[in-house]
Amino acid sequence: MDYVMKKTFPEVVYLNGEWLRQEHATISVFDRGFIFGDGLYEVIPFYSGKFFLKDAHLNRLRYGLNQVHIDFDVSRLKPVLEEAVTKVKLGEQDGAVYIQITRGVAPRTHYYPENVTPTILVYAFPVALKGFDKRFVDVLITEDYRWHRCDIKATSLIANVAMNDEAIKNGFHETILHRQGVITEGSHSSIFFVVNNEVYTHPEGHYILPGITRKAVIDLCKKLDVVIHEDPLKIDQLSEVDEVFLTGTTTQILGVKSMIMNGEVCFKKQEAGEITKRLQHAFIALTAQ
Repeated sequence: MDYVMKKTFPEVVYLNGEWLRQEHATISVFDRGFIFGDGLYEVIPFYSGKFFLKDAHLNRLRYGLNQVHIDFDVSRLKPVLEEAVTKVKLGEQDGAVYIQITRGVAPRTHYYPENVTPTILVYAFPVALKGFDKRFVDVLITEDYRWHRCDIKATSLIANVAMNDEAIKNGFHETILHRQGVITEGSHSSIFFVVNNEVYTHPEGHYILPGITRKAVIDLCKKLDVVIHEDPLKIDQLSEVDEVFLTGTTTQILGVKSMIMNGEVCFKKQEAGEITKRLQHAFIALTAQ
């Protein structure tokens, strides 16, 4: 089985204005995040205690809140994020902060209730944010049966989890998704392809999450004079592909060794390609700034 990150509970969490030990942090059973998955989340990485692309992550959270009409000013979180890192004594380490905002507590209704106070959860946790340039992963391709607003980073992730669980249990790193043969993204990452030294990735829209690392890699391509196309690729084009890599907040850039669909090998390489390696090294340098 490919590498699976072991996770533990944080010691303390920020819940609705208070810092609490995790075992004392509770919410109402009528919180709409619990009842409906009516909430959003964000994960912001930090390197040696310094946040990376924090504003971009907060802007994505702001966008999602606006889309689902949850009234909360994300700028209020900035001091909480810094405090989260300090609380768990991660100031000199690598890690990430998890943010979750649900609509709040209200009687169960199939519409947005009025005058509800959002539930705010924040906590920091350590993550090993190094060594991804040494890894080379196998992925499973399956049909994308999620909803049509994947641009919203919603907490209701049961489809993503189900598809990724299938991949993990069968020895793959992750599931790569397609809609009618068009490859969209991973169950928890963005995906890029290299064809004839030019890079391709699915354009932003309702079918993919606008990945923050994805955007950073697009910018790096432009900086390195690597031609980048925000155009989708189809499964039947994989025979033309030279390199494949994944991007994500807590996985940086991961080279893909093979892509398997229905037991058939659609793509396979013995090592990461040169463009993948260039981007990995450039990204590592970017996180050190």
